[in-house]
Amino acid sequence: MSTLICCALPALLVTIGAGSVMASLATNVPGLIWVSANKLSVFIFAGIMLSIGGFMQYRARLASCPLEEGKAQACSTSRKVSIYIYFISLTLYLIGGFMAFVAPYILSK
Repeated sequence: MSTLICCALPALLVTIGAGSVMASLATNVPGLIWVSANKLSVFIFAGIMLSIGGFMQYRARLASCPLEEGKAQACSTSRKVSIYIYFISLTLYLIGGFMAFVAPYILSK
């Protein structure tokens, strides 16, 4: 989420003409400025965490679920939900990365 807050949210607000909202957020949320100033570190840390999460998802795909009916269904459901959450997080990370590192170069030309 920090990658979206530092990069995608400001770009979206300015794009839709809500620059004053962005200025208000920057004034009232001091952590936003720190995250924006250190976006490379934030992206590296988030990328490492997503990579570890992806590795753990991959490793857990063959783990067995309990034999009891209720627990087996809960295990199966939680695995599916976990995969969806991981891919949603990865998509949001890529959107934030695009807005932080690629879009400024495209728009400046």
